Amino acid sequence: MPLDSPLEIAQRAQMVETQMRRRGVRDARVLEAMARVPRHVCVPLEYRGQSYEDHPIPIGEGQTISQPFIVARMLEALALQGDETILEIGTGSGYMTALLSMLGRTVVSVERHGSLANVASATLAQLGCENVTVLVGDGCLGWPQRAPYDAIVVSAAAPILPRALFEQLRERGRMVLPVGPEESQELQLIRKLDGRPQITLMEGCRFVPLVSGAPNPRVE
Repeated sequence: MPLDSPLEIAQRAQMVETQMRRRGVRDARVLEAMARVPRHVCVPLEYRGQSYEDHPIPIGEGQTISQPFIVARMLEALALQGDETILEIGTGSGYMTALLSMLGRTVVSVERHGSLANVASATLAQLGCENVTVLVGDGCLGWPQRAPYDAIVVSAAAPILPRALFEQLRERGRMVLPVGPEESQELQLIRKLDGRPQITLMEGCRFVPLVSGAPNPRVE
């Protein structure tokens, strides 16, 4: 069964043009990846008709697939060149994971919900993403066994920068994550310079919360 119909290909091209390029996304590799990855394959059947609209979509377990523009902004901020080892927190539907697999060398993706991890793993296999490992675990703890990472992307909002994730970031590495309470979040780009976080504020956003059984102390 083909992954794309002519309509879906056209919808994806329109998504890239109107939701990303016209709104200032300039990274050619990000735009190309988003033009190629079939987002509808990552969306539950009952919402598939909304796949290329610019809003979050429920995927089960109280989680969502993020709106395309925010995904593009997060990926652009990471400035991936193709040789990076990447940690993703929150596999979700596997859509961001598939994009990361095209943009980096290796992707380790941690998902808290086993049911979502199973579905995402099957979707990624269907898409031919062979450089991805999906693991079930506490995203706040990252996956230290494969650290350090050149880039980390977090698809859930933390109240503060999680120390464990920052410690797994390579020197001069980059992390993008939403920070703040449910009613007032912002995307932040974190660079690790001389072992300390250099924070660039990006824009407002709205993500589901990053949940953990352990507290996340602030990076000092």
